[in-house]
Amino acid sequence: MNSLYKALSLVTVVGAVFTSSMPLSHADEARGIEIAQERKQRNIGWETSVSQMTMVLRSASNKESIRKMNISTLEVADDGDKGLTVFEQPADVRGTRFLSHSHTVGSDDQWLYLPALKRVKRIASRNKSGPFMGSEFAYEDMSSFELEKYTFNYLGDEACGDNLTCFVVEQFPTDKNSGYTRQIVWVDQVEYRVIKSEFYDRKNSLLKTLTNADYEQYLGQYWRPSSLKMVNHQSGKSTDLVVESLEFKVELTDKDFDKNRLARN
Repeated sequence: MNSLYKALSLVTVVGAVFTSSMPLSHADEARGIEIAQERKQRNIGWETSVSQMTMVLRSASNKESIRKMNISTLEVADDGDKGLTVFEQPADVRGTRFLSHSHTVGSDDQWLYLPALKRVKRIASRNKSGPFMGSEFAYEDMSSFELEKYTFNYLGDEACGDNLTCFVVEQFPTDKNSGYTRQIVWVDQVEYRVIKSEFYDRKNSLLKTLTNADYEQYLGQYWRPSSLKMVNHQSGKSTDLVVESLEFKVELTDKDFDKNRLARN
């Protein structure tokens, strides 16, 4: 769950302050890779998870739309993780299902089942930058964090709120179809939790900021945020994700993530 699935963190973030403690001027590729590897290593072995979440879509005029969904995830050895999102509310999206098979090499496989049309739609690689179910999260944001999907630079250290100091790491997507030229990620230096991520569009302008808050520890090892807030700086829209419940090591198998069962679940 290093993607949206791995980084479950929602709710509005209160008082997170990010102030520079040093100039971010000397990029260090080797150190950037080290930090990313440690971040990944600390998130291995959780096997499966099931969560219930609330999604709050907020327009530029502050009009809200609320959705309820369940997310199941499966950790896959030597490849990216698999995730299944099922929308429960409101009525106009009930039964919509999104299936993602992340990969370490090559494009991810993603499908969307639309109950009104009673058909499964494959999300083309060139469309991964599009909005997921009208939210400020893109389809590519729904994939798990895999080292092979990026090149990295360590930029420096910054204070990142709540007496934390973060590594600041720049990530460059290797997928030519990515909607981002780069991402800048703040990773806390104690637990390697992602506190904030900035996303830059194909013109290298700041597009979105994702803030993760209210982290909780599971199984004595795995940290997950209870609230995520994605703000689109160009449109003025935002999306909050709030984790209502989260359970690990539940009974799930690869068959639960079979695209041929997507329309029958």
